[in-house]
Amino acid sequence: MTILITGAAGFIGFHLSMKLLKNNEKIIGLDNLNNYYDPKLKEARLKILNESNIDLFTFIKSNLEDKDTLKSIFKRYKPKIVVNLAAQAGVRYSLENPYSYVNSNIVGFINLLEECRNNKVEHLVYASSSSVYGGNTKMPFVESQNVDHPVSIYAASKKANELMAHSYSHLYKIPTTGLRFFTVYGPWGRPDMALFLFTKSIINNEPIKIFNNGQMMRDFTYIDDIVESITRVINKPPKKNNLLDHMDLSPDNSWAPYKIFNIGNSNPTPLMEFIRSIENILGKKAIKQYLPIQPGDVPNTESDTKSLEKWINFRPSTPVKEGISKFIDWYKTFYKCK
Repeated sequence: MTILITGAAGFIGFHLSMKLLKNNEKIIGLDNLNNYYDPKLKEARLKILNESNIDLFTFIKSNLEDKDTLKSIFKRYKPKIVVNLAAQAGVRYSLENPYSYVNSNIVGFINLLEECRNNKVEHLVYASSSSVYGGNTKMPFVESQNVDHPVSIYAASKKANELMAHSYSHLYKIPTTGLRFFTVYGPWGRPDMALFLFTKSIINNEPIKIFNNGQMMRDFTYIDDIVESITRVINKPPKKNNLLDHMDLSPDNSWAPYKIFNIGNSNPTPLMEFIRSIENILGKKAIKQYLPIQPGDVPNTESDTKSLEKWINFRPSTPVKEGISKFIDWYKTFYKCK
């Protein structure tokens, strides 16, 4: 089976590709290697992928906005499974450059949907985000909740992906599964995420920025749990539900072959506790700079993953302290610091 993974040189895409290559799956990896964060990190991930199994991994440098390249990939490699992890990420950057989110997350996604439609793809799995919950304050977040109140253009673009996917599942019977990731962290993580930023600053004796004066809580989810969940989801495409009562529709159900799942640790950690764990593992105190909450941010996230657990018989559960320790071990090795 040939699997197309977009964003293959990204944080989640890299780990997923490695997992599937170890399972002897044939992977076509697509990534534009953009400079949203240090391309050298993406290139280092890509080097490992290329060296891991040259017979099973093929890399193509491009983006989803390039319709001609995308069309040629489907024509040549005929992927039966597509995992879309390519997107313009980051909540705060969407305030500076909203057009990049429309180009990548909206235009790029419709291009991918069209190729899935025209090439009889058996399952499209795509990254959504916990950000879609927006202004909701009822915890934990459940897939049945209304998500019509995004607080960033990034969140709005992810909600749009879910709606676009549903349209194609309904019209063309394409099985689609959207995954709402909750604050993914771990080795090879993104440099714009809190764990990376805090670790780097503490090691370099630089202040860390603590937003909302530390009154925040996040459902930190370890990368291995994310990858195990995706791997299981890939092998279980949704089916039509002709018995669905159309008088009782909610965001988490459909007559179409369409599913939405939270992927989180279901154990939210207060931000200050998270920072203390980093300090303890590093054996070094942070220089703290307290700031107001930033536009587009939400104070708390917590996932309800019962629906996911029932679907794939797996529950993300890596303890946060264990995950932080593994990240710091990787960081010190990769950046050659003590």
